[in-house]
Amino acid sequence: MTSIKNTGLPWEIGLREAHDTLVRAGLRSRLSLRVDGGLKFARDIVLAAILGANEFGFGTASLLAIGCVMARQCHLNTCPVGIATQDEKLRARFEGKPEMVIAYFRSLAEEVRNRLAQLGVRSLSELTGWYDRLSARSGMDPLLIVPISSSNRVAPQQEPGLHVAALEDSVHFNASLTLQNESQPIQNSDRSVGTGLSGELMRRRKNGHPVDGEISQEFHGAAGQSFGAFLAEGVTLKLHGEANDYVGKGLSGGTIAIAAGLAASRRGDVLAGNTVLYGATSGQLFVAGRGGERFAVRNSGALAVVEGVGQHGCEYMTGGVAIILGPLGLNFGSGMTGGLAYVLRAEAEDVLHRDFVTLADLDADEENWLRRTLEEHVHFTASPRAARLLSRRGALPLMRVQPVHFQGTVEGTWRAILAQFKRRRTILPVPAIAPISQTALHA
Repeated sequence: MTSIKNTGLPWEIGLREAHDTLVRAGLRSRLSLRVDGGLKFARDIVLAAILGANEFGFGTASLLAIGCVMARQCHLNTCPVGIATQDEKLRARFEGKPEMVIAYFRSLAEEVRNRLAQLGVRSLSELTGWYDRLSARSGMDPLLIVPISSSNRVAPQQEPGLHVAALEDSVHFNASLTLQNESQPIQNSDRSVGTGLSGELMRRRKNGHPVDGEISQEFHGAAGQSFGAFLAEGVTLKLHGEANDYVGKGLSGGTIAIAAGLAASRRGDVLAGNTVLYGATSGQLFVAGRGGERFAVRNSGALAVVEGVGQHGCEYMTGGVAIILGPLGLNFGSGMTGGLAYVLRAEAEDVLHRDFVTLADLDADEENWLRRTLEEHVHFTASPRAARLLSRRGALPLMRVQPVHFQGTVEGTWRAILAQFKRRRTILPVPAIAPISQTALHA
């Protein structure tokens, strides 16, 4: 059993429910519904149209049209037909052409047209919501029988988002709290914490009522996915514990600090999950522990300090700075075209993707910039590892990793990062924001 085939519900269920809900609310004509997930044949398209779809997405079918053999090696850089790989020898095997995809969709469109003719309609839009065109299969009752003894095997239903909504409400919209003096408990069902606050701050700025000062909040526990996602400038989240995947996704100027005590840093515990800082544009992340795989993937402007990463670190990075004070996974810097990374000299030799990145020694200015950044890291996380590096005599044991075809300059990249430090303002209590009801939060 794998998640790639056995996670989630069939799109047929969600599509009809979404269509019916929008019709009842009188909103159906104001938007289009798009469906995807295993669409291959004309029957799939017609069925989706009847259930309410206006648009149809194709992924796997398009890949098959250009020669994908479903080898399930996309993440290994060993695609045998040269589609999902950066290996030049394997890419040379790719024989796909745009005409192959065009031919597939033309054939699909012709088959859809024939089916529409059989149903006596001229377009897919005429089928939307015509459930009477469908008939239920008989003989499926045995699949719907629930065993009498199943009660002890069924988990109680949990209304999604209730706890995190309450957390957002109490933390971000209660004017009586002084956030920098309180530490809130957090658990792994609390997802996207901080995103709602960032949205409220941006709305206030857009409406000409910016919040003066910086808002800071501390948490303790295990944060759910997307902790600090899209965090805006002026917001600092500190977590004593660990966080799931997508920490700082789309980070937009905010600051995130994660630590779990001196012992955790010394042991090199993993404190942040996979795909941290995905698509971040600005801001800072300090982790007194390791991150998971694909750390800083598509980072285009944020600063990160972490004490070890998994495979594919700094993949497709286009900007920003990543400082890794610990072990590196394989394929580091794959597809990296911009930004800078700094790694321990002892860790760098065997794991870099040399087709994309090169190693270089530090110059005097970089030493100063790195020391200032490590001081920030110690300030936010009390990291003993960073403190030990700062106390060393002589040069830091770090090397610069930069793209082979680096278009920018080291100085220019660092100036953009250091400018973010200068913009940090005085931390203030939370301003008076009208409380938002739970009903409004769930609407």
